[in-house]
Amino acid sequence: MTDTDVLVVGAGPVGLTLAAELRRHGVDCRIVDRLSDPQPHAKAIGIVPRTLEVWDTMGLVDRVLDEAVPHLGQIVYVDGKARPQVELTLPPEVPYPFATLPQCTTERLLTEHLARFGTEVERPVELQAVEVRPDAVQAVLAHLDGRTERLSARYVVGCDGAHSLVRKAAGLTFDGDALPELYMIGDVELDWELPAGYSMRSVNLDENGEMDDMLVCIPMGARRYWLSMLRPNNSQATPAAPDTGTGTGAGTTATAATTENSPTTSDDTTLGSGSGKGPDLGQVQAVLDRLAPEVTTASSLRWSSAFRTSHRLVDRYRNGRLFVAGDAAHINPPIGGQGLNTGVQDAHNLAWKLALVVRGLAEEDLLDTYHAERHPVAEEMVNRTVQHARNVRQVGSGPLNGGAQAEMMLWRQAQLLVSYPDSPLTAAQAENRASEAGPAAGHRAPDCRGLVSDLAAYPRRLFDLLRTPRHVLLLFAGPEHASGRDAEQLEACASAAQRAAHGLLDAYFITASDVPQDARPVGLRPSRVRDAAGEFRDAYAPQDGEAILIRPDGYVSGRFHPATPERVAEHLRHTFV
Repeated sequence: MTDTDVLVVGAGPVGLTLAAELRRHGVDCRIVDRLSDPQPHAKAIGIVPRTLEVWDTMGLVDRVLDEAVPHLGQIVYVDGKARPQVELTLPPEVPYPFATLPQCTTERLLTEHLARFGTEVERPVELQAVEVRPDAVQAVLAHLDGRTERLSARYVVGCDGAHSLVRKAAGLTFDGDALPELYMIGDVELDWELPAGYSMRSVNLDENGEMDDMLVCIPMGARRYWLSMLRPNNSQATPAAPDTGTGTGAGTTATAATTENSPTTSDDTTLGSGSGKGPDLGQVQAVLDRLAPEVTTASSLRWSSAFRTSHRLVDRYRNGRLFVAGDAAHINPPIGGQGLNTGVQDAHNLAWKLALVVRGLAEEDLLDTYHAERHPVAEEMVNRTVQHARNVRQVGSGPLNGGAQAEMMLWRQAQLLVSYPDSPLTAAQAENRASEAGPAAGHRAPDCRGLVSDLAAYPRRLFDLLRTPRHVLLLFAGPEHASGRDAEQLEACASAAQRAAHGLLDAYFITASDVPQDARPVGLRPSRVRDAAGEFRDAYAPQDGEAILIRPDGYVSGRFHPATPERVAEHLRHTFV
């Protein structure tokens, strides 16, 4: 017997996302954090479009949109001269733009979202030891009142940052290095007249073309900015770097050495404590006087810190019953706010898989696909941001300023190109498609609008249908499959898929725009929506009679043409028992 299905360690954005998704999938979990209260600091602020899509799937995005601000682009100066302005503009079919949101606000919204499932963050509760046994994980938790609790969980997920005890207990390596530059950050208000929604980057280069002074200002609201600056001459003491923290391995016991105020992580950076004291308002103003494009005065310093940028990547995301996510698995230079967003998507990927295994609906090896899918994503992200951090000569003149390469980089920055083409779940499908257009198995399922249902006078989005913890099967019916025996075949596919998924699947007929509105499938199930605007046709390039299966995390699991009950059910058996 276990006390809980999953213990989540760490209540930052990653841990909160994981806990909320586990609860939405019907899994019991506890989430603990060693801090008495959430930290009231901006820290990580960049939110990419793919993360907003994830939060849409979770049912959280409306609350986020109420409090986030758009990040429209960047105004660039090199040696005081304006460079081409960078625009963060995506095509209109992408539902969400780049945005900024202080991490403290992100955590508050996620905490409130989690509370709707009846789960609260337990504070201050510190994980002190982990012992992995064949059938469960025994965890020792220290409470503020001095009480020590022994907890048994089927699985433990470390969302506990760069110094993760869970990672050490799992015996995972955390290899990497620190870059030489030392930075300061501050959360201030500025009284300048720069366009709202645009960040500003100003750098000075030395005679070798290398950056020797830098200021980045990212908007967080009316006159409120997150500032990142080089520490003058890099002369102050060096903040501590992350512990690589190789532990003793699963099956043994790992114990916290101390209850220290160890360095904390800010998105993809490591912040120093003690010797890493942040700048005061006067130091921030001095940098603005040197590098701001117009005279401005800084005020209302809410928070500041200093850090050295590090990059590290765990060798495995899982060892038995122990998992890591977010900063416990990867840290990287703060380029484009990639760290927090990658961590949130780690959690989104893991949650539905844990839920199926915990509920006995999937085999244990489904959990191996978490590492197989997410480790390559983190590896690419870390390598890319390290390369950008070192490539100072291309400041303001890189490929984001136009062309096909610029568009590709923008989509990558938005994390809309994340895909799992080599995943065991993807490789299991033997596709037989006449067309290669539209998203293939393993790729992100794009949104589309203009879907009209029989019982609503307003158009719907495809994401409205995907806002569920279940798999979703889309059955495309053109004129030949909208009625009669061909429609019966599609309906049989839906029934077979629902049986193979133990009922955890929603199925929809999507009829083409040229199918008469009064055409009906043979039976009343599955539900029907009409591609009245043709946006589903444009986004997915479906063939008449094709079935498209979408996973709970919004990725295409498989495409089947011709769709038969046997093919769809066989594919689902690679996920479900």
